[in-house]
Amino acid sequence: MIKAAVLTISDSCSAGTRQDQSGPAVKDMLISTNIDVGEILLLPDDQDQIAARLKSLCDDTDIDIIITTGGTGFGPRDVTPEATLDVCDRMAPGLMEVVRAESYKKTPKAVLSRGCAGIRNGTLIINLPGSVKAVTECMQIIGPILPHAVKMMQGGGHD
Repeated sequence: MIKAAVLTISDSCSAGTRQDQSGPAVKDMLISTNIDVGEILLLPDDQDQIAARLKSLCDDTDIDIIITTGGTGFGPRDVTPEATLDVCDRMAPGLMEVVRAESYKKTPKAVLSRGCAGIRNGTLIINLPGSVKAVTECMQIIGPILPHAVKMMQGGGHD
């Protein structure tokens, strides 16, 4: 079974002043596609902390996919893509290219998401925006291809 982790990046959620809604939305969507999800982790918008957690999840666990939510915009504390770039060995640009292209059809603001996707040590990391609406739409776009992506990372061929 594919194993995933959800990492919500938000100063307010990690401080307990706002309830995380996007992380549980991602978790529910992953579970609905038969992907096993552990707990939802909360971190502040801090590049070093995000990178350290991504590294530990990729290097010290058997997680296949990490979905981050939040910290992908133009705000001064939005540093999730930079943390992801810091830790990835290989990038997977097509995932976010299709997300932005399809999301743009619903709102032009979709192009303001700087989320990226990449691979570290056999774990796929995908950055999604922080709103429930956005992560739901994004997961509908990429969710169906995640099992094939994991199969390929594990050395499986193309279908």
